[in-house]
Amino acid sequence: QQQSGNSLKLRVCVATCNRADYSKLAPIMFGIKAHSDEFELEVVVLGSHLIDDYGNTFRMIEQDDFGIDSKLHTIVRGEDEAAMVESVGLALVKLPDVLQRLRPDILIVHGDRFDALALATAAALMNIRILHLEGGEVSGTIDDSIRHAISKLAHYHACCTRMAEQHLIAMCEDHSRILLAGCPSYDKLLLTHHKDDYMDIIKSWLGDKVQDHDYIVALQHPVTTDIQHSIKIYGLMLDALLSFNKKTLILFPNIDAGSKEMVRVMRKKGIEQHPNFRAVKHIPFEQFIQLVCHAGCMIGNSSCGVREAGAFGTPVINLGTRQTGRETGENVLHVRDADTHNKIYHALELQFGKRYPCSKIYGDGSAVPRILKFLRSIDLDEPLQKTFCFPPVKESISQDIDHILETQSALAVDLGGTNLRVAIVCMRGKILKKYTENNPRTFEDRMELILKMCKDAVQDAVSINCRILGVGVSTGGRVNPQEGVVLHSTKLIQEWSCVNLRTPISDALHLPVWVDNDGNCAALAEKKFGHGKGVENFVTVITGTGIGGGIIHHHELIHGSTFCGAELGHIMVSLEGPECSCGSRGCIEAYASGMALQREAKMLHDEDLLKVEGMDMKICEPITAAHLISAARMGNSKAAAVLHKASTALGVGIVNILHIVNPSLVVLSGVLGSFYQEPVQQVLSQRALTSAQTIRVVTSHLEEPALLGAASMVLDYATRRTY
Repeated sequence: QQQSGNSLKLRVCVATCNRADYSKLAPIMFGIKAHSDEFELEVVVLGSHLIDDYGNTFRMIEQDDFGIDSKLHTIVRGEDEAAMVESVGLALVKLPDVLQRLRPDILIVHGDRFDALALATAAALMNIRILHLEGGEVSGTIDDSIRHAISKLAHYHACCTRMAEQHLIAMCEDHSRILLAGCPSYDKLLLTHHKDDYMDIIKSWLGDKVQDHDYIVALQHPVTTDIQHSIKIYGLMLDALLSFNKKTLILFPNIDAGSKEMVRVMRKKGIEQHPNFRAVKHIPFEQFIQLVCHAGCMIGNSSCGVREAGAFGTPVINLGTRQTGRETGENVLHVRDADTHNKIYHALELQFGKRYPCSKIYGDGSAVPRILKFLRSIDLDEPLQKTFCFPPVKESISQDIDHILETQSALAVDLGGTNLRVAIVCMRGKILKKYTENNPRTFEDRMELILKMCKDAVQDAVSINCRILGVGVSTGGRVNPQEGVVLHSTKLIQEWSCVNLRTPISDALHLPVWVDNDGNCAALAEKKFGHGKGVENFVTVITGTGIGGGIIHHHELIHGSTFCGAELGHIMVSLEGPECSCGSRGCIEAYASGMALQREAKMLHDEDLLKVEGMDMKICEPITAAHLISAARMGNSKAAAVLHKASTALGVGIVNILHIVNPSLVVLSGVLGSFYQEPVQQVLSQRALTSAQTIRVVTSHLEEPALLGAASMVLDYATRRTY
């Protein structure tokens, strides 16, 4: 540590080997430089940065105004397996002098390249502490082995995903020395990818005639464990792109063994002279972000496709085995192998021009502050010798990470007929903060308010130390949850049909979004937080303004072929019953909903048959279902008869459900749930088949089933999204 006034600066050396790892390291370097009172930055440049054929990319580092303390020419040309080994050896010969001169407290090494292995080996043998970025991830080549070897040499780890963190723990790394930070490049790309001048950047690389979302970015590298297969797939990709006939920006492969042969294939097919193609060796990261963000599709096997592209919802075609095992968002379509270019061409037809929800599997834009905080916490007086934590693997949950102390949470949105509500909900189902506004009547006002409330909640989440994993939306009406689209709404919510909720919310917040019907959400809430926890088959019936619900069968929600499953309020119990809001007659909702009871109460009131002696009713007070229930409890026989008919109708409807799906439990939710519980249980005992008469009817204890159900979609799925 260097003395500076009265304080000690932590001497941090960042070593970068190529353009790809610099995009991950640069945000950290800027963060260190911005805190020059605490840190002294040292920069070592080696590998393909210094080779003309790969664009002399060390100039990017100089343009970013970083002083380079040492440039090491470590690449032995040849682009085959032996040349890679010789390059590692050359780096090991040259690095000791540099590390001895710089004497860093911490060396930051990124990823899984052979140059990085040389760096980690040299530093470990020279008793220099190593912080490894992106350890614990899985990819399908020799890089996998190199990455894990670096992890074993490293003293500290800053990983990107929860699965990577679990892998490091399973590899016996010390849990207290692992930071779940997210990918540092996301800090930059989430801030900068919405630049207004993106069309200027696109046109500068692809020409004036190209349009937004109407071009392809291609980037494929050799797989060093199967070079011949790499070359074959590369040739088929080029054939498919030639046939697909779209403007394509193609980057040269990296320096790995096999790259020379791939370049020969490119030149043999005349790609560099073809009017549809622009072949380049290097693109500055900020411009590359724009190009990937606004592409109609990205194709190849670059990690950018499975990582960064997901943050924009850009469709990706991943070719071959190089990224096998990597966590990806739903934007990635895999083509593992192909004998002709037809399979790749078909994948282009499927993917080109689509947009997907933004994925934050690899980061939320706050990695650098976490890494700087982690660096500050390193105690240079503690023993350098690293220790391994053998076998009992400590379960990793976010609350255990004492250097983050963030609460994993969901943003829940409930769209009701009257109110629009947003809440931050933690893993345990506790509502940490809630926001309520009147639901606007027009589509434009409603969407604007949803986005504003969600953005406000995301900002507030930071102040209460919550990490938002995604957004769950509960809404009235019929919903296609696969597409996140409201197909038809209830009459209570105007201008709310054929509405894509997923895309605008995902685009605005850079978060994955789930949408479902409010009845289904109530069932999901019971499944995760209520009476349905651990129950394989149960039904939730909402008894509120309307009647709705959801059916859980074999632990899964039933949606039906046209997303009309579990419309429990519209089970018919009479051929000639009262008219229902759906246009039919005799539905449960027409008898037992709050609106139906309110209608009956008003009719009795108009005939002066509602009020009984001792009943407190103000003259100007609007008549509601509560007045009907109150009158019945005080001996009003007419009110009691209405409620008996409503309870019987609801009970008969539930008997029909029991005879169709045979659940083991019925949960009554909503404001009328506790009132209906006993009479419905009686109807079941009288009218159900003997084998179904003992099925329990219980009242939900959840205060906010719609919000909790919306949150549960996120909390159940956002933490295990692997494709």
